[in-house]
Amino acid sequence: MDTATHFAMGFGLAGLAYLDPVVASTPSLAVAVMIGTVIGSQAPDLDGLVRLRGTAAYIRNHRGVSHSVPALFLWTGAIFVLIQAIMPQPHWLHLLGWIFLAVCLHVFVDLFNSYGTKGLYPFRDKWVALNAIFIFDPFIFAAHLVGFMLWAAGAHPGHVFLWIYVIIAGYYYWRCQVQRRTTELVRQRIGKAGTFTIIPTLSWTYWTFVAKTEHHWYVGEVISGDVVVLDTFSIKPENERIAAAKKSYKVQSFLAFTHHVHVETKERSFGYEVKWIDLRYRSRFQGKSHYMFVAVVYLDFDLTIRDSFVGWIHRGEEQLTKKLDSKRS
Repeated sequence: MDTATHFAMGFGLAGLAYLDPVVASTPSLAVAVMIGTVIGSQAPDLDGLVRLRGTAAYIRNHRGVSHSVPALFLWTGAIFVLIQAIMPQPHWLHLLGWIFLAVCLHVFVDLFNSYGTKGLYPFRDKWVALNAIFIFDPFIFAAHLVGFMLWAAGAHPGHVFLWIYVIIAGYYYWRCQVQRRTTELVRQRIGKAGTFTIIPTLSWTYWTFVAKTEHHWYVGEVISGDVVVLDTFSIKPENERIAAAKKSYKVQSFLAFTHHVHVETKERSFGYEVKWIDLRYRSRFQGKSHYMFVAVVYLDFDLTIRDSFVGWIHRGEEQLTKKLDSKRS
């Protein structure tokens, strides 16, 4: 989820904590729990600091081991030690438990969007993305805002957020069911065996999809149950140009993150351009469709890597060309 929603969930858990009689009857503990749940709801995303090492390192590590099973305990322990050092609590076990819940909830809800996490690491060293909830969901955020207003108006925060989280749990279940039904619609439309990835958007009635069959990739959208195929790509065997370009660390980081990838090669005046596109992120700019998340390598005619790029392109092919050509000039 986005940062704002994680913050809202941190405060929501602080309200839910008032169901704990010890928290409700100990003002200093209630404050400590609020600090702990708010920090805990953000802590796993501190791996965003790896962006300082470059885009490739960020892609490879963001929501990786920082969202893993061991990290749940490491984040909880670090936050607990920090709070205890600042404002020691005799009922420390209650504080520890609520911090742990906040960290776990962060990782759990992140599993449901298209970016996903390595939430099952080290038991499973793969990205898990359940593709049921958009990264920012207005319903979830609005539900928290309603809870905060009721809390401010004098309602018991524990009872308020208990009901809110029951409703949100039901909402997650409903979205998962809709996602499954949409997957079946796409499967019927493609009419071939393969893997089908259905991706949520801000709208409840609009989904995008990527389907892979034996010989093709299909990219499209589902609007109110109507399935439309927008792009079709042939799956071709790897050649020596692609193999040479895959030696780039940036490409390796890109491929470690996504498996919904189509690769294209193009001869250029200096040699070859090899481009991988993540088919999940299709957009339009100035009336033209393009794929925003890419990895590109420039090779000379001896298949030596001369330049490379990985990241997001929001303004089409012209932006990508300028980025790479400016570095070669």
